[in-house]
Formats: sequence, structure tokens, C-alpha cells
Amino acid sequence: MAAIGQIVEQTPAGDALTRARQRASLVPDCMVEARRIANTVIAGWHGRRKRGIGENFWQFRPYAEGESFARIDWRRSARDDHTYIRDREWEAAHTVWLWADLSPSMMYKSTLASVSKESRALVLMLALAEILARSGERIGCPGVMEPASARNAAERLATAIIHTPLSGGLPDTAMIRGASDIVLIGDFLDDADAIMEKIAPLARRGLRGHVVEIADPAEESFPYTGRTEFTDPETGQKLVSGRAEGLRDDYRRAYLARRENLGEQLRRLGWSFVHHSTDRLASEALVAVHMYLSGTPPLTGRSTAP
Repeated sequence: MAAIGQIVEQTPAGDALTRARQRASLVPDCMVEARRIANTVIAGWHGRRKRGIGENFWQFRPYAEGESFARIDWRRSARDDHTYIRDREWEAAHTVWLWADLSPSMMYKSTLASVSKESRALVLMLALAEILARSGERIGCPGVMEPASARNAAERLATAIIHTPLSGGLPDTAMIRGASDIVLIGDFLDDADAIMEKIAPLARRGLRGHVVEIADPAEESFPYTGRTEFTDPETGQKLVSGRAEGLRDDYRRAYLARRENLGEQLRRLGWSFVHHSTDRLASEALVAVHMYLSGTPPLTGRSTAP
């Protein structure tokens, strides 16, 4: 049968110049796509805003029992039969660290998707940087870029990635100090317990985490039939199945169980978990993560259809 998926071109790890050129050619396109997606989201949503200490008006909302009467806006309340609170906007800048895992498995792209997992991860990371920078947040990337508060933080991050390519796996977070948010984007195909052994210490240090799992639709649906050769992009090991469709049910049960296990353990730590498939709009995952960062979780942590 025809190949359903492929590993997109991968640069030899030891050739620094080739790696830099590959990243330099990929990042500008991702930056354009990221800015387009960010503008689409922002058009219907005024950035990462929330109520708190500040001078600027944010919104009127109904009065809740137990709140101070001093916060009631009597002029607005006089217009109808409801009592309203006048909220101000939170103005303190926050630090958000962004990271995309570019392990060899992220290079995969099937015929069911228009982009590789690597491309989607970069787009989401840069789009988040674009939105958060517009909201005045400090944006950093562990080992790649120190936190910066600037309108062009996304462009700075894109440039930094060109000169210091992102590696595979989870980042070194020793440089992160104090309470911050960290967004980790990757396929997280390793054993859930092994992943949690690396993430749990970050939570104990006070980092508020948000994990975005990127999946290719073929990895979820397992559309293979007949004699099929599978190759592990991380180790090069091969598995040949005479009737691949016979593995489908067991594979899907194991695949979904791993995801549920990881998501549940992350939620116990107080971290958020968003699943995103590369055949869906990138803006879906962007909105979900952005809402978690804003402290207003979406109704579901999934960005794919149920």
C-alpha cells in the first residue's frame, strides 16, 4: 500500500551549519503563520486580560454576595434592576517561558495532515509569544532567550531559535527563578510516568505549567492496513506487521490510555493539559492554552473534536 506518513527531512545533529540553515528557512514561514493566527484570535479577544490591581477599566459584572459595597458602580447599576461591580484590569507583568520539543518524532507528517508536528509546535509557540507580548508579558525560552518584555518579543524569539536551535526532550529549567508560567509543546510519546518524573520537580519549585500535546491524526486513528513497516524515528528500530489492521484496536486503547494517564497526573499537579491534532486549526489550541494562562479554563482541555 502507499505510504500514509513520512518523516520530514531531518538535519544531521552534528552539522551545526546545516541545522542553522534549516531552522532559518523554517522559522520565518512559521512566524508569518503564527502572526496570522494570533491576529485572528486577538480580533475577537482583547489579549490576556484579567481583573486585578490597576487603573484601567476592564468590565462591568454582576455583584456577588460578600463583595465590598465600595466596588459597586451605582451609576451603571441605576440603569436597570441589577447591581454591578466595576472591575479594573490587572497590570502587573508576568513571565511566561515557552518551549517546543523538536525530537525526531516531531518531524512526522502523514497524508491526513497539512503540516508536520514540528511546524505546528513552532507556530503555536511563536503565536503565543505574539499574543502575550502584546499584553505586556515577559517572554522567555529556557536556554535560548532570557525573558523580555517587548512588543517584538515573538520576533526576538524567532531570531533566537535560528541561532540557538531548540533541542529534543524537556528543557533545562535551572535558570528559572520565582513563580512563572511555562508552556511545554511536544508529542509526549514517552511513558507518562517517565515524563512526570521530569515535570513533577518543576511543579514543586512553584512553576505553573501548561502542556500541549501535538499529535498527527494518523497516530490517533491508526489507518494502516496490510503489510506495513513501522520505523521508530528516535531509535531507528523497525517493526513489520503482515496485517496492520489487526493491531488497530489494541494500539488505540494503549495510545488513548497513555494520554489519559498523562493528563490526569498533570491535573493533579495543578497543571493544564491540551491535546491538539495537526488536522485541526492551530487557533483552537492557541485559544485553549491562552485561556488557561488567563486563569479562565476552557470547557475542555482538548482542541480536537470529541
